[in-house]
Amino acid sequence: MRLLLTTILSCFFGLSILAQKQMPNVILKSDDNKSYHVKNDFKEQDKIYVYTFWATWCAPCLNELDAIKENYAEWTKELNIEVIAVSIDDTRTQKRVKPLLNGKNWPYKVLLDTNQDLKRALGIANVPYTVVVKNQKIVYVHNGYSQGGEKELFNKLKQL
Repeated sequence: MRLLLTTILSCFFGLSILAQKQMPNVILKSDDNKSYHVKNDFKEQDKIYVYTFWATWCAPCLNELDAIKENYAEWTKELNIEVIAVSIDDTRTQKRVKPLLNGKNWPYKVLLDTNQDLKRALGIANVPYTVVVKNQKIVYVHNGYSQGGEKELFNKLKQL
């Protein structure tokens, strides 16, 4: 029981520390080979940046991104928001990213974290993983996806 309580408290304090953290100083390439400095290129004042970490082999990740796509036009009308889909596919699976993107036609900017530098810097263990940034501060994180989770995310974004 004591171990369980210690684990829960550690997770809680870990998330609250992460919520005060800034995005790490990492440069990633986009799917069209343009370089983006994660900390400096996405810093418009009061704009909400939603980083969704995904992989081609992760069905819940693809389901989440598809669900967000269905609502994205409405979300961007209501909020100053940008979704950035960060693929963590490594050198073995990254060749699947472009064909998948061609079929999905997602309206998001897609960045490739092939060395998993950003994933490691944020301490992400599993995907799907969502990091919400506003005014260069991480204000919300969420791990996992289940059907309807995009509505919960949108409600959280409206509170920001």
